[in-house]
Amino acid sequence: MRTDRMRRLAAVAFLSVISLIAAGCAGESATTGDGTSSLDTGIVNATTETTTPVSGGTLTYSGYSAVTTLDPAKAQIAGASGGTELAAIYDTLMRYDPVAKEFAPKLAQSLTANTDNTVWTLTLRDNVQFSDGQELDAQAVRSSIDRYVANKAPQSSLWAAKIRSMETPDASTVTFNLAEPWTGIRSMLATGPGMIVAPSAQGEQFAPVGAGAFTVEKFAPNEELILGARADYYGGKPNVDKLRMISIVGGQTTAESLKSGSIDSAYIRNLVPAMDLVSNGYPGYVDLLSLGSVANVNTAPGRPGSDVRVRQAMALAIDPAVLDTRVNDGKGFPGQEIFQETSRWHNDVPTIGTDPTKARELLEQAKADGYDGKISYLAMQDPTAQATALGVQAMLNSVGFETSIDYVNAPTDLVKKMYADHDYDIGAASVGVSEADPYERLYTTLKTGGRNNATGYSDATTDELLDKLGVSVTDEEKRSALADISARLYETSPLLIWGANPALNVWAKNVHGVSLSLDGMMFFDQAWKS
Repeated sequence: MRTDRMRRLAAVAFLSVISLIAAGCAGESATTGDGTSSLDTGIVNATTETTTPVSGGTLTYSGYSAVTTLDPAKAQIAGASGGTELAAIYDTLMRYDPVAKEFAPKLAQSLTANTDNTVWTLTLRDNVQFSDGQELDAQAVRSSIDRYVANKAPQSSLWAAKIRSMETPDASTVTFNLAEPWTGIRSMLATGPGMIVAPSAQGEQFAPVGAGAFTVEKFAPNEELILGARADYYGGKPNVDKLRMISIVGGQTTAESLKSGSIDSAYIRNLVPAMDLVSNGYPGYVDLLSLGSVANVNTAPGRPGSDVRVRQAMALAIDPAVLDTRVNDGKGFPGQEIFQETSRWHNDVPTIGTDPTKARELLEQAKADGYDGKISYLAMQDPTAQATALGVQAMLNSVGFETSIDYVNAPTDLVKKMYADHDYDIGAASVGVSEADPYERLYTTLKTGGRNNATGYSDATTDELLDKLGVSVTDEEKRSALADISARLYETSPLLIWGANPALNVWAKNVHGVSLSLDGMMFFDQAWKS
């Protein structure tokens, strides 16, 4: 049996693992005249709502990965890993609107900060009930978040570091007293900590009881989740009677299922199927994920990557554009920038660049000090991952490395080797930094001792810069801190950066009223089918 620690590590790492499996593949797709991708961040194929919503029916949604738990404290809450499914059951206190690029209340009535962003006051809506009939009040919010942290959920370490205390001055108010200025609490309350579990379900016998628009009728892990609409939902009974939540393996198969009408909505992280659906007029939202395609470098003592010269040599040797040509027919989003021009956080900090001659020089220096030049690349055993692995191997070997490829068959094997055992040299991964709040994902990935720090990277300068980003309040302050972090990461190279990856929230042409949230999550409480 897997230990509790392994399960927690798997949950934290899962988003990274499924992201790397979602790398694009070659094939026919919609492109611009020069053969590059036509995808861009934002709403695509928008429809005009001119008819009255229709009630009834079942809406079938295919998530990127199968749901294995209904407990928000045991899941990585994101669109790619069960966030949409759990949001239907629990709702969230806040919601991020990626089109308007702002946070808005959901279960909450409001969330306001004091002048220096060290005290945040959450006011709850009136007359909101859990599906068991109990009122959603301040104490329920507090106890649910306390449970989330006590269970060492994926975002719990950052929450514990930032939140000094919670107070409940009355039944509708929660006050969060922070250790320092922080705006990231908004994104936290739009994801895992903001999914409030009913007090009746917080005991040893957990039950999926929330204040969302739907309740659980059937849950077959890794198979399907059937949810029924709540007549007493605070926003009114949903238009659809049921949600059927499944996960179809493979982006192309998912796209074909949407075209055939066997599903009504999906979340896709594969380049070619996403481009195909957009070119065929399917409505949705495209997000280009920063640091979507990277390789982790194990910096632990005794590993090749413990030498910064070796890390820099690998970064200089691998040309992201060549990889993209090999894997995506040149239709992807290659680049060494952490934030490409499509990102609101883009900066002009020079990357390390591609320079095979300099890579050879650095590698020879490391070899002169005793390094044998051998290195292993960890990858999944699937066609896209194999194409990437062979491209990486060829470019590393061309500058003097002796590269072997360590293939594994299942995501769980990759999780264990990279995130639990740290038994790898370099390995394919994805960070998938949120446009709403880059800090959280960068913190957990790069901070010394971070919960998702699979590289073992520990750099005092990076830690200081992350701390600076954490207390930044305005976009200008954040952009400045991110530029400094970018420069440091290009210099120290704990990640080999190969580009951004697309994510597509998509729905059928007869589906209306879907609302979007943070990190690819969707809400269906107002959705309907014509």
